[in-house]
Amino acid sequence: MTTPDLHTLLVTADAWAEHDPDPHTAAELRALLVDVRSGASGEPEQDLRDRFSGPLAFGTAGLRAALGAGPNRMNRVVVRRAAAGVAAHARDLAAGAYAPRAVVGFDARHNSRIFAEETAAILTAAGVDTFLLPRELPTPVLAYAVRALECEVGIMVTASHNPPQDNGYKVYLGGRAVEEDARGVQIVAPHDTAIAARIAAVESVDLAPDGWTVLPESLEDEYVASVAALADPAITARDLRIVLTPLHGVGGRTALSVLASAGFDDVTVVEAQAEPDPDFPTVAFPNPEEPGALDLALETAARVDADLVIANDPDADRVALAAREPAGGAWRMLRGDEVGTLLGLHLAARLVQARTEPADATAAADGTGVFANSIVSSRLLERVASASGIEHATTLTGFKWIARVHDLAFGYEEALGYCVAPELVRDKDGISAALLLAELAAATKAAGRTLFDLLDDAYLVHGLHASDQLSVRVDTLDLLGTMMGRLRQDPPRSFAQSPVDLAEDLANGSAQLPPTDGLLYLTRDQTRVIIRPSGTEPKLKCYLEVVEPVASAAALAQTKDTARLRLDAVERDVAEALGL
Repeated sequence: MTTPDLHTLLVTADAWAEHDPDPHTAAELRALLVDVRSGASGEPEQDLRDRFSGPLAFGTAGLRAALGAGPNRMNRVVVRRAAAGVAAHARDLAAGAYAPRAVVGFDARHNSRIFAEETAAILTAAGVDTFLLPRELPTPVLAYAVRALECEVGIMVTASHNPPQDNGYKVYLGGRAVEEDARGVQIVAPHDTAIAARIAAVESVDLAPDGWTVLPESLEDEYVASVAALADPAITARDLRIVLTPLHGVGGRTALSVLASAGFDDVTVVEAQAEPDPDFPTVAFPNPEEPGALDLALETAARVDADLVIANDPDADRVALAAREPAGGAWRMLRGDEVGTLLGLHLAARLVQARTEPADATAAADGTGVFANSIVSSRLLERVASASGIEHATTLTGFKWIARVHDLAFGYEEALGYCVAPELVRDKDGISAALLLAELAAATKAAGRTLFDLLDDAYLVHGLHASDQLSVRVDTLDLLGTMMGRLRQDPPRSFAQSPVDLAEDLANGSAQLPPTDGLLYLTRDQTRVIIRPSGTEPKLKCYLEVVEPVASAAALAQTKDTARLRLDAVERDVAEALGL
């Protein structure tokens, strides 16, 4: 894209401010223009150029960016065009055979409500039968509504666990627009490029004054009842003291209702984080994975002598878990792969039980179902599934791929995303996953054991699978290509002194996976390294996993130390291969 001269840029920005329907972003842009014209330092001009560096790209993750004026920010102009593009694509898919239906949801971030309301008005004006969620609700409730209402389109206004200055626009397809396995799932190609083309072709946007349906509060009640029904009636243990934090997001009320409906009534919500707050005042970054995000929850857990900490991210599509380790009683947050393994063990046991009790079976029609996780997640789930006679599938990163697996019974990715009931929500759902984790923790406590004991049992049977990540942040996206190119030209020959037996360029695709920018290495001792550029940040992400056989329960502690040393050695070798 040609960089405009300053005069052209100023004229373009003036026109934007003149036609901006939002007085706040218009005023913000005019103030910036004053700074640029006054000859202030280069920072205002750089900011202005970035805002008008091009339209915000619409991809499989929809839209996500900082709020502000300009085509490269999240604002009412950009959202209006996006809504018009999605509406046009829905009509294209219908091809006159039916009138498309859509449901729109929103969280409590800055501008989420107005973005959602204007989206409903635009979809309605375009002839789409549109439903709007009644208030700020979690993303899983919107994903549930897409399937429950048999809508062709679902739109959720959220930036999930991004910083407070961001917002986003997530698109699902369902109903008659896509095949069964894709109903209620986030979009993938070619829908992203088709919507982007429709957005680019928008010349004007019409907003209907009314005509959409605001859904009743009973929709959330239906979601709560459906999720609470996932609890296993054979597991009656409910003696569990839980600390819950929604991290200033919208999941608190819904999660509490689900837990209470399933019999978990000893729940303490972290008071300072209980209510939705778009500024997320108690955390530096509203992501349970970030250091310090769970500090208040852990302090509360120590004060009330809790058994379990459950943390949802702000839109509640992810869940984190913390528990006290048996040795010493220190609180520790479990890694995403550890939580995925626990859920896999729990659901595998339920599927096996369902085979012996056909009248109570909740599995798919063939009585088995499929477990799936992303290629960067632990290989332990495949072994857990195999031991129970359950088929396993590996997918690309993201629930837009995991949720599409045919006959899916359970899917997860290491970044705290878990789908435990695809028949209800064909996406990650931090609330339904939290319920099943509470159920598992209560049953385990009643048996005099801990969640860590369950993991150790799995390691004794399947080998200790230990994982870690190395993230390399760069100044520009161009550097990511340079680093990946270096690895392709000069691939590493070993990691932690184990020779590389398999080096696979994921960009070539395979019979199992579509092409994606990434490199996979597998060594003789089953160490796995996957390196890929982040899809949302200027960052190279390296996923490391080692597998150690465990001779006995007595040897497990030493095996964990050995695995940690191997991971450290692998990380050093990856850093060297990247030239760090």
